[in-house]
Amino acid sequence: MDRYERISTLHRLLKSAHYPIPLSTLLDELECSRATLYRDVAFLRDALGAPVESAGGDQAAFRYEVGEGERFELPGLWLTSDELAALLALNELIGRSGAGVLAGALAPFRARIEGLLSDRDSGEVLPIERIRVIPWGERKLNQQVFRIVAGSVLKRHQLRFRYRARTTNTDSRRTVSPQRLTHYRDNWYLDVWDHDREALRSFAVDRIVEPQALDAAAIDVAENDLNELLASSYGIFAGKPKAWATIRFSQHAARWVADEHWHSQQRGEWLPDGRYELQVPYSNSRELLMDVLKYGPDAEIVSPLPLREEMKILLQLAMSGYQQNV
Repeated sequence: MDRYERISTLHRLLKSAHYPIPLSTLLDELECSRATLYRDVAFLRDALGAPVESAGGDQAAFRYEVGEGERFELPGLWLTSDELAALLALNELIGRSGAGVLAGALAPFRARIEGLLSDRDSGEVLPIERIRVIPWGERKLNQQVFRIVAGSVLKRHQLRFRYRARTTNTDSRRTVSPQRLTHYRDNWYLDVWDHDREALRSFAVDRIVEPQALDAAAIDVAENDLNELLASSYGIFAGKPKAWATIRFSQHAARWVADEHWHSQQRGEWLPDGRYELQVPYSNSRELLMDVLKYGPDAEIVSPLPLREEMKILLQLAMSGYQQNV
């Protein structure tokens, strides 16, 4: 444990203690010599202004002054090496998982963390290049659009924009009260209260054009109402669940599916023959069908019957394409 961590740990111990902490206890916790501990206590008291009280002699003990200790906090950012490393790794993840939407804003923060780490006694340099992030299905995102949208969400302002819907390939003008940003499968979505439709909607941020933050305050929708409509069904499509899908996976696929998170309310069980049965609620079948299709012959939709028939039609259409000569 280096000095930085010892000071941080010493502060935490004294801050939480209701009674003076014996010298022997602090030596064990900080894993240092008696002389080192006294130097750290002196630095904490004299340089950082901590209200440290001590009793000398063979029964030496330390504590923060009653009242003053409750109000005292270490100046600046004090984190352990592990906490700093985790933050730096997270920053690297953000920087590599997209087109720099957040990386630019966090650049000063990253430089500060790297500086704190390089100042440690050990001089250890973290091999951040060994963190590898491979985006999948990520769509191009306009950074300026993202910043305006995110700013409206956090500042609780209404937002006006033009939206290019992929499903209909048409443009529309929307005035909304943004509720929250959702990062789903490497892409960003904006959950809103749509003032024109008077309903909750979800928009892909990469399809938002010409966003304009308005002065009017956003209307807040209760968290429970948001989750009931926008998070209760499978995937990103909004709507209350209309049915539960039951999917059975082969013994081979079960090794992966049994450990996967498909939905917050999913139900799963192993079958006697080694297969795995998964149940998830859904409103719109499109995304669920595509996810089942990727398992090919290792997955079978058992119920409900309309969903099973929809899958059969998709498979037949796919086969018809291969029956034609190229």
